[in-house]
Amino acid sequence: MRIHWRWIVLSLLIGLMITGCRAEDTRGTPTLDVYKPPTVDPAMLDFQATEAAKLTAVSLPTPTPVCSNNLQFLEDLSIEDGTVVAPGDGLDKRWKVRNTGTCNWNTEYEVRLVAGPIMGAPSPQALYPALSGTETEIRMVFAAPDEPGAYRSAWQAFAPDGTPFGVSFFIDIVVEGETATEE
Repeated sequence: MRIHWRWIVLSLLIGLMITGCRAEDTRGTPTLDVYKPPTVDPAMLDFQATEAAKLTAVSLPTPTPVCSNNLQFLEDLSIEDGTVVAPGDGLDKRWKVRNTGTCNWNTEYEVRLVAGPIMGAPSPQALYPALSGTETEIRMVFAAPDEPGAYRSAWQAFAPDGTPFGVSFFIDIVVEGETATEE
């Protein structure tokens, strides 16, 4: 049996082609592809945690935080206590107060008469809006009674749910009487 040189060349070429397609070195230790987890960037972990927190905050209902109402009287800005006035005089009373609670006063807050004569002022009436921790002015217009005497009209702030809060504030006047004329 005679081996033809063409078959030998063809076998060598096929062998070279097979070994030429292999990229690894077969003479040394074979390398195996081992799974290596991706490198974790700490900044990316913080970003992912922040984004997860935002999604949770947006997607889950949060309870309304409970705030507290309080009003602190600071000073009378007009008509000092015991001021003598004429019967029927119009009285522009102003008080300086501070919102010492944690709730912001909005248009749902009111001032109501709690003691004494109403002296022509509407009750209830809106409490001037004020942010927590700020000072504001409460202004009310009264009419002095026609009868001589001492009068005190006390008012207080009320929350939207009807709960009174803070200290009451008042107007305290003396309506002068007719003085006898000497002849």
